[in-house]
Amino acid sequence: MTTAHYPRPQFVRKDWQTLDGPWAFAFDDENAGRTERWQETHAFPLTIEVPFAYQTERSGIHDPGFHDVVWYERTFSVPADWTGRVVLHFGAVDYFTSVYLNGRLAGEHEGGQTPFSFDITDLLQGGTERVTVRVFDPSTDETIPRGKQFWHEQPDSIWYTRTTGIWQTVWLEHVPMASTKRVRVTPDLDKGEARFSFDVSPAAVGLTLETEIRFGEELVSLEQTRLVRTTVTRAVNVMGPHIFHTNFHHDGRTWTPENPNLFDVTYRLKDGEHVVDEVASYFGMRKIHTEGGMFYLNNKPYYQKLVLDQGYWRESLLTPPSDDALKRDILLAKEMGFNGCRKHQKVEDPRFLYHADRIGYLVWGESAASAFYTEDAAARLTKEWIEIVERDYNHPSLVAWVPLNESWGIQLVRSDAMQQHHSQAMYHLIHSLDGTRPVISNDGWELTVTDICAIHNYNHGQDEETAKYDAYRQDLATKDDLLASQPARRRIYANGFAHQGEPILLTEFGGIGYKIGGDAGWGYTSVTDGDAFLKDYARILDAVYASRALHGYCYTQLTDVEQEINGLLTYDREPKVPLEAIRRINDQWHDETR
Repeated sequence: MTTAHYPRPQFVRKDWQTLDGPWAFAFDDENAGRTERWQETHAFPLTIEVPFAYQTERSGIHDPGFHDVVWYERTFSVPADWTGRVVLHFGAVDYFTSVYLNGRLAGEHEGGQTPFSFDITDLLQGGTERVTVRVFDPSTDETIPRGKQFWHEQPDSIWYTRTTGIWQTVWLEHVPMASTKRVRVTPDLDKGEARFSFDVSPAAVGLTLETEIRFGEELVSLEQTRLVRTTVTRAVNVMGPHIFHTNFHHDGRTWTPENPNLFDVTYRLKDGEHVVDEVASYFGMRKIHTEGGMFYLNNKPYYQKLVLDQGYWRESLLTPPSDDALKRDILLAKEMGFNGCRKHQKVEDPRFLYHADRIGYLVWGESAASAFYTEDAAARLTKEWIEIVERDYNHPSLVAWVPLNESWGIQLVRSDAMQQHHSQAMYHLIHSLDGTRPVISNDGWELTVTDICAIHNYNHGQDEETAKYDAYRQDLATKDDLLASQPARRRIYANGFAHQGEPILLTEFGGIGYKIGGDAGWGYTSVTDGDAFLKDYARILDAVYASRALHGYCYTQLTDVEQEINGLLTYDREPKVPLEAIRRINDQWHDETR
């Protein structure tokens, strides 16, 4: 996504520079680059448009073949008035990355979904600077978290074209020596407070930290703290004199999909009256918890109507073609009556969460999974999740974490104690980093310890398969039916685990295949025209809304993706049927308190 928009929208400084655009590029199929020291001098024969992967049309290369080692290079200049530190940021690079500045190693990173950065100040030479990037992405390694990226050259079934190398934005940032490094904001609605946890650089000790909070034009709080250490925590009442509890709802300031109220906040480090560092941000006041088999938002039962969103585009695969493309997906989903999405097997660009925060749209945060379990695979997923939670903790739209899906990467979890421990470890790890959101241990089936019982069931059958549909409807009817069902011949809980009263949601179902234009492919069932599509959609949703136990759903899926033609929209985001017709079906009455 080549963009002039600030790539880290919850922590904004004024001095930054994008490095998106044309880079010199080379395939290194013989893996000769390190031996020949390409980072020092090499004639890169190709040009690629960063941040689009070489497999995509938008990259300018559009080569779907296996090229496990690739190199990038470009020059840039640092503005003369950047007198502090210069930090080089990468939004995401798949998978093993080595970064060189003027031929010298700046740093390395493993992981394909999360941001990383290097302070390159001491490697700058003045004038024209040269950044070189080597990426190793083993195309057939099924132990790295690859999500939907297929380990064969051609996409097939539920697997899609691979993404290698840089696939999110690259940018420079000017950071003062005395700076705010990180801020965690934790809303506590029951106390009416927002808790701020700050990390600052050592050079900031002795300065004053000022926090200015505004709600619209209203100044809510302006507080100053003299820094005596590099960490500080403070709680600020932002909801007024009332205490927020189950009998009091300050809806005018809370965040919901229907009313996405946000507070703007500015963090300043000051030396006397001189502002040394300034960061702009925002936060939302909302509470999530589960109780009595229900999901609660701001202490009220809330029925989630989600859509599965894979975040692929025809011309750019995992990289959104524009910032507006991210926003448009949310607006289209809301127009169809969905209040959120499960972002599937992908850590989406943070600008997606920014738009979800602003527009009002629930997001379940998921990550790419590995295909098979090994000790290395477990370690790699663990590392990525620490970085995922760090990146996205402050977004109010993000309401659940999904570290594992359909036993991918834990294929023996039903009975294998080691893989069960990994599932539980991921659950407890994420809770150790974030105590504010539910965690789903293995979305789909064979759950271990979990905060939501998330079930996948595509067994609704074609319209004429009445017996199959009746069985599907019965499987969803009551709590006992849901827990006894075995979609895909998998039990809902792994051996030794059982339902503990957590909410039950149907988090994958539907997938009606409907061919529009020249795209051919498959769906879980299929129809041939728009009227039949709406009839089948209504038939499937009728079974969901008739359930006495489901407290939400996630329909598969928002758009067609490559050979999957089971989207509500085409791959190019054109509606297959009138959006208001989908909305009328989604807007059926449901009892949130049952």
